[in-house]
Amino acid sequence: MDFLLRLAGRFDAIARQCGRLAAWIILPLIFIIMFDVVTRKLDVTRLWFSDLSIAWGGISISTIFQDLQWHFHAILMMMTFAIGYLTNAHVRVDIFRELLPKRKQAWVEFIGLLVLAIPFVVVMIEEAWQLTSLAFGQGEGSESLTGIGKRWMIKSVVLIGFSLLMLAILATLFRLGAMLFGTEEQGLRGNKALAIFPGDAGDLEAARLAAEAALQDEIDATELAEKLAREKRDREQ
Repeated sequence: MDFLLRLAGRFDAIARQCGRLAAWIILPLIFIIMFDVVTRKLDVTRLWFSDLSIAWGGISISTIFQDLQWHFHAILMMMTFAIGYLTNAHVRVDIFRELLPKRKQAWVEFIGLLVLAIPFVVVMIEEAWQLTSLAFGQGEGSESLTGIGKRWMIKSVVLIGFSLLMLAILATLFRLGAMLFGTEEQGLRGNKALAIFPGDAGDLEAARLAAEAALQDEIDATELAEKLAREKRDREQ
C-alpha cells in the first residue's frame, strides 16, 4: 500500500503540473481573441491583412488566428480535466453521497471509479488514439485552405488529456484504497491527499471567509484611524 501511495503522489504531481502549465494558455487565448475581433472590425487592418495574405502566397493571418482560438480552447479544456478532478473543482450532481459518513462516501467514490470512470476513460483513450492516428494518416488539415494544417497535433491533445485524467483517477483510487484497506497511518495519508469530500470544500470555504473577515477588519481599522485623525485635526483648528 505504501508503494501505491507513492505512485499516487507521482501521478498526482504529473496531472497537476500539466494542468497548471496548460492554464497559462488563457493569456495568449485572450490576446488572440481580442486582436482578431478588433482587426477584423477595422477596415484599415482588414485590408492590410488581405494584401499581406496575397503577398505571402495565400496565408491568412485572420484564419490562422481563428483556428488558434479553438485550438487553445481545446488544450485548455482537455489538459485541465485531471487537475479539476483532483481539486474537486468539477460539478458534482451529488445530493445523496454528501449525506453519508466519510467512509461510505469513500466507498461510493471507489466503486464509481472502478465501475464507471475507468472503463469510460479507457474507451475514450482508445477512441482518441484512433482519431489522432486517422488524422495523421490522412494528412488532415484545416477546413480552410489558409488555416492551420497537421490537424493530428491538436487532436492528440484529446488523447493526452484523457491519459492525464486516467492518472488522476488512479491516484484517487489508490488513496481511497489506502483509506479503506490500509493501516490507520496509511488511511490518514490517503485521506490527507484527497479533496473529493464535501468537508474538504467546507474547510476551504471557511478559510476564504476567515481571510475576507480579516481583510474587512483591517479596512475597518484603517477607516477608524483616518476618522480619528480627521477629528483631531478639526479640534486643533
